[in-house]
Amino acid sequence: MFMDFLWAFVIGGTLCLIGQLLIDLTKLNPARILVTFVVAGVLLGGVGLYKPLVDFAGAGATVPLTGFGYLLSEGVQKAVGEKGLLGIFTGGFTAAASGIAAVVVFALIVAMLFKRGDKMT
Repeated sequence: MFMDFLWAFVIGGTLCLIGQLLIDLTKLNPARILVTFVVAGVLLGGVGLYKPLVDFAGAGATVPLTGFGYLLSEGVQKAVGEKGLLGIFTGGFTAAASGIAAVVVFALIVAMLFKRGDKMT
């Protein structure tokens, strides 16, 4: 069990390290880096290379943004198998619906609890 946690930390930390290196060593802005990570997860999931990493590292591979891309690709693959080409358009949304709904609900709660205002610099 300890090794599961260790590998999740190592793999997740490595993905975060790659993101930090992209921020520090390139002129890419954070939004482009986030999109790059999601697209990388979709591509690696689509060709079957991300699944072994998820099986090995668990949350270390599914929690970072590449894991969101992998989730989208898995949803599309499943929906295409069940619904045909229509699944290309619906599969990713179906697979990620609960996570997206949770983000919206938590954002609403935080917005209601805290007062909006400019920060003093």
